[in-house]
Amino acid sequence: MSENAAPGPADAGHEIRTYFVRNRNALVARGMFGELYVDYFLHVGAQKLRVEPEHAEMFKRALAGFALQLASRPWNEMTAWTIHFQQPLLNLFLAGDNETGAIAGRVFTEDVKDMQGNLLYADTVVPGQPKRRSAVDFEGSDPLAGIEKFHAQSEQRPARFFQLGEEDFVMVAEHPDCDKAWFDALTAEAARTLDQSETLALLERRIYRWHCGCNQRRMMEVLLPVMTRDPEGLFGGAEKIEMRCPRCGARHIVTREAMEAFVSGKK
Repeated sequence: MSENAAPGPADAGHEIRTYFVRNRNALVARGMFGELYVDYFLHVGAQKLRVEPEHAEMFKRALAGFALQLASRPWNEMTAWTIHFQQPLLNLFLAGDNETGAIAGRVFTEDVKDMQGNLLYADTVVPGQPKRRSAVDFEGSDPLAGIEKFHAQSEQRPARFFQLGEEDFVMVAEHPDCDKAWFDALTAEAARTLDQSETLALLERRIYRWHCGCNQRRMMEVLLPVMTRDPEGLFGGAEKIEMRCPRCGARHIVTREAMEAFVSGKK
């Protein structure tokens, strides 16, 4: 698969399975995220991104929760999350497209605003409908706590996340008429043995892949407003500039000549 081409059904990826828990009225999503983590760290290495180990661990948990959430949503949704933390001061960004199974993201530690508390912003796009934005505050330094708060408050469908192994995560989400006592009493050990203790009906197998799709043209689209307003300020006398993709952190070189031609083509 080309680095910039969107993934297709035949491309390899990482499977997430969803199940319906009969007699409990709940949904279960489960995935092994080792290969997706490898793809992320290969991307970090290839793009020479510096990510502190503590921040990488937070991103891994956020990535697992995000992918499980995507797998429980309709096929035509595109979603982007920004998870802001006050301590440590950083943002985790994640974007996913259910139609293609593409997931990308990055850690931001520079120029992060003090928001006086942890916040999760979620933007959801469905073709032909206005973009939806939700925001919830949460406590602590665990991204999964923020995602659980998002489910309860914005989705109005409580969900719980459990880490069953180093790379093995499961989400259990309420459906209408869920057995609330059972749901609230769930533990990691109970979640580990759901296939033995409960009757599970397979709903879907979805494939997700690390893929952003950023390219020079998209970067020039980002630079276009500044180039139109203040080209000297943008290039500062240089013939080319380096920029990072705001979605995945990939490095792109944009020349002034190419940018001028791009602006002319827009007139």
